[in-house]
Amino acid sequence: MTDTYTPPKVWAWESKSGGQFANINRPIAGATHDKDLARGEHPFQLYSLATPNGVKVTVMFEELLAAGHTGAEYDAYLINIGEGDQFGSGFVDVNPNSKIPALMDSSGDNEVRVFESGAILLHLAEKFDAFLGPKENRAEMLSWLFWQMGSAPYLGGGFGHFYAYAPEKWEYPINRFSMETKRQLDVLDRQLAENTYISGEEYTIADIAIWSWYGALVLGRLYDAAEFLDVESYKNVLRWAKEIDSRPAVDRGRKVNRAWGEPSGQLRERHSAEDFDTKTQDKLEPSEG
Repeated sequence: MTDTYTPPKVWAWESKSGGQFANINRPIAGATHDKDLARGEHPFQLYSLATPNGVKVTVMFEELLAAGHTGAEYDAYLINIGEGDQFGSGFVDVNPNSKIPALMDSSGDNEVRVFESGAILLHLAEKFDAFLGPKENRAEMLSWLFWQMGSAPYLGGGFGHFYAYAPEKWEYPINRFSMETKRQLDVLDRQLAENTYISGEEYTIADIAIWSWYGALVLGRLYDAAEFLDVESYKNVLRWAKEIDSRPAVDRGRKVNRAWGEPSGQLRERHSAEDFDTKTQDKLEPSEG
């Protein structure tokens, strides 16, 4: 970043922003094309992709089902954000902000839409009275849940963008957001030094939300940046991340709506528990020879 930029008095959208997602970034909202969403038979219809925000919700559904909440059965449909599926008219009807995940809930008297991953986690937790932690500790749990909502944009849109996705490597923004990301990891490490889970001794939606971003980061699954950020130095975060990673429901949740990586780890659509055994990509598209 050697050239000084002087902002105009009024910004105008004159060119693509550059970087990996330039083809889908735009300064206006709303649908770009007409496309209805598919519907399945279950009470919950999820439209998502296995990014960290999407993984939060599929892990939550799989944890609910593992805990015996049979009413949490769901259909999960892939929304390919790289292809602009989030700008289809049907998706925009569910989430006017055109971001995954988005949920339609028909389990009650009236069908409702829920968007924003934190809102979906809280909606499901309250509906099933699950993964909320002790009532007397609710404020602490909610504080950490909303900590994630406010902090992760610095990790994703800040550090992740400039370190992994920007068209060029620029020292100033990488240093700026690396510093903030490491500060956040230190916040978590200090909290987890005295607590088994994020808000205490019970696994909650705060853990699900934070693990999907920061667990992926320290486990080496995000931005190929584990060595750069020296994640091994955050020993309490690593302990916590590995413990959650070992949960069977978390393993299942990570596979849903995934369209990259090992074929055995991709369940692009999910309509029943049996799909994990029969409809991952290695089963649908077996390699030749």
